[in-house]
Amino acid sequence: MQWSDAIGKHHRRYQGKPRIVSLVPSLTELLVALGLAELLVGRTGFCIHPRQVVGRLPKLGGTKGFDVDKLRALQPTHVLVNIDENRREEVEPLRDFVPHLIVTHPLAARDNLELYRLLGGIFDREPQAAALTAEFEREWLALTALADLLPRQRVLYLIWRQPWLSVARDTSISRMLAAAGWDTLPVDSALRYPEVDLLTVASQAEVVFLASEPYPFREQHRRRLASELADTRVALIDGEMVSWYGSRAIAGLAYLRQLRAGLAKSAEN
Repeated sequence: MQWSDAIGKHHRRYQGKPRIVSLVPSLTELLVALGLAELLVGRTGFCIHPRQVVGRLPKLGGTKGFDVDKLRALQPTHVLVNIDENRREEVEPLRDFVPHLIVTHPLAARDNLELYRLLGGIFDREPQAAALTAEFEREWLALTALADLLPRQRVLYLIWRQPWLSVARDTSISRMLAAAGWDTLPVDSALRYPEVDLLTVASQAEVVFLASEPYPFREQHRRRLASELADTRVALIDGEMVSWYGSRAIAGLAYLRQLRAGLAKSAEN
């Protein structure tokens, strides 16, 4: 049996003992959730979950600009990368010495199910992948059931300031929010993370979200912006719960359900 990654490369179940390097934080966490912690041999400095596991792993730098020589020295059988998070020009040379390069690119929330199957299949962790799938489906049904009961809202999801940057609708962030009944602004964008005129776009939104990453928005930012946008609600949102995929997406669905319900309840008061 074989499984295809995001670029159509076919992978079979690995028969030996793999040595896995993950260059993607979400995938590092997912590998641990699949029971593969002892087979991980390297990670990026941004791979911070779960802390009790990643602390023992060598850091190779960032998702971009990682140290190729350190990676080579680890003699990995598999390296996991992502189309959005890693640079193609840095990833392609890895093919010269990495037997198995696995490319991922989940965009819609439900793409996580295929991601579970892909890694669970390659690394012989299909029961664990099936368990994650069942958990995801439960949280997905709970979130979408709530979203169906509430009116859809337009939201501005901000990831940076000076300049103000948002997310386009073809990003995984936007699609995750859409599952909760929140449609991101701007509606159309040629860029995945467009710069926006804050006052103009915020005036079209019911809620402005300030994400905790990559810019670390805090309560003082929320208060300041709320004073400038008197007619629009401004709320903080956990960026990891919205932008991280893999096993974190399951917790993300539950988080969004609680956030949507909480904001809807407070709006009634």
